[in-house]
This record gives sequence, C-alpha cells and structure tokens, in this order.
Amino acid sequence: MIRLSEAEWKVMSLLWEEAPQTMMQVTSHFKETTGWTKHTVMTFLKRMEEKGAIYYEEGGRAKLYYPKIDRREAVLQETEGFLDKVFDGRMGLMLNTMVEQQALSREEITELYEILRRAEEKGKEGGEAL
Repeated sequence: MIRLSEAEWKVMSLLWEEAPQTMMQVTSHFKETTGWTKHTVMTFLKRMEEKGAIYYEEGGRAKLYYPKIDRREAVLQETEGFLDKVFDGRMGLMLNTMVEQQALSREEITELYEILRRAEEKGKEGGEAL
C-alpha cells in the first residue's frame, strides 16, 4: 500500500491528467497556487519515486515523470485506509455520521441512492446476498 501526502496527491493528479511531466513543468504548474520551489518539487518527486508511486525516463535534457500507480487503485487504498482509521472500516458509520451532521446535499443523497440501486442489481445478477 502506498501512502501519499496531500501534496503528493496534487502531483499525482497532475501526472494522471498530463504525463509525462518534467520537474520544471511540475514546478511551473504549482508555483502560483502553492509557492513550491524547484527544490520542493524535486524532494516530492524523489520521495514519490522511492514509494513506488512514480517513475521517470531520461528524456533529452530532463527526466520525464510518469505515474506508476493507477488512479483507481490509489483512491481505493486511500479510501480503505481512511475508513479503517476513522470509522473502524465501517462505511455505514461514516454515512450515518454525515447524515447526522447534515453534510450531504440533496444531490449527494440522490447519487447515493443510485449507487446503492446499482449495487443491489449487481448482487442480484451474481446471485449474492447483500
């Protein structure tokens, strides 16, 4: 399991959207919104490479960085880690907390109903009990 910091998630999102990127391209992309310097980005890229989240290829004058992990897999790992840490792995407890705090909009509630309907249909097709 690869754990990414908030800053590393930003870099990964950029690489998932537009790979490859050079260190200078990443720096330029985030300079205005984060104030990251070349040295900061270099540190992030090195750490992310050591974690196995990204890799690089030599590309002329600069290294070209690519994501090594799939976005869906990273999101799943992060979600499972969050649920385990905060809600003892229980999705129902998380949703109940959100309902009690009135943190769900009408649109989000409608979306949840649709997700649950699809899950129920998949369970019926596979002959599984839900």
